[in-house]
Amino acid sequence: MLGMWLQSAGFLGNGGITSLALPVLFFVALYFLMIAPNQKKQKAWTQMLADLKSGDTVTSTGGLRGLVLQVKDDCVIVRTQPDGVKLEFVKSSIAAVVTAEDKK
Repeated sequence: MLGMWLQSAGFLGNGGITSLALPVLFFVALYFLMIAPNQKKQKAWTQMLADLKSGDTVTSTGGLRGLVLQVKDDCVIVRTQPDGVKLEFVKSSIAAVVTAEDKK
């Protein structure tokens, strides 16, 4: 019974391996073109947030820029210019960091 179903579905006989190879090849291409680069980007972003320290200049996802005054567990306190307003951001809302070493 199972053999008849497999044969009618194309898994046995002519083209059994080739009909299975195309979806596997598609998944491998999808992994290397989309999933792996996204995981690499996510890992770099997580490392950037872990390395965040006072004195760094950050840009939030909303476009606000400021100088990091204090880093807490899940948030940062940022001073913006020109008025020196202090804002508290969740770390996950930080899009980019320019460190003090990069400025020099």
